[in-house]
Amino acid sequence: MEITTDMIKELRAATGVGILDCRKALTEADGDYKKAVDYLREKGMATAAKRADRLASNGTVEMYSHGGGRVGVMVEVNCETDFVARSESFRAFAHEIALQIAAAAPKYVSDKDIPESELVHEGEIARKRAIEEGKPEAMVSKIVEGRLNKFKDEVCLLRQVYIRDESLTIEKLLNSTIASTGENVIIRRFQRWELGEGLGE
Repeated sequence: MEITTDMIKELRAATGVGILDCRKALTEADGDYKKAVDYLREKGMATAAKRADRLASNGTVEMYSHGGGRVGVMVEVNCETDFVARSESFRAFAHEIALQIAAAAPKYVSDKDIPESELVHEGEIARKRAIEEGKPEAMVSKIVEGRLNKFKDEVCLLRQVYIRDESLTIEKLLNSTIASTGENVIIRRFQRWELGEGLGE
């Protein structure tokens, strides 16, 4: 796979690693962004990865109301220092995350937060659907895995495509914020309310 300048720039923005190392990581990972980040982490190069174990106890609780009060969002975003917490770029990032939650309605921050029972349930639905569609038995597991990944992309905030830029996921946006602030930044938790939600249940 051809490693483009854009791919290198994106990896560099997210990890803070030099151009040559980013190129090498992407080459080793055959152009796979996630594998390239893992490669850099294993080599101890990625700044986002290095900062992940530093305590983030400052930050902000961002509140956002959408559609004349029809949707409300509250999200806690943490960083390491009060200085970064008060910065315009950090506040802007927290606001963008609140907008994303309002628009895309994720259920979890990351795929680690999905209860095992829910994954089993979704897997069963995907399996039954594949069988009903007459897919060959040998293909069913692959299809189930693909549909579970699609499900995770929809319900997990970090895996969602950023509403303002389809070339980015929220995880990539977070990594570039970590690189630009020089601190560990965590989207800790969120709550989303929609007017009339659950009334008909």
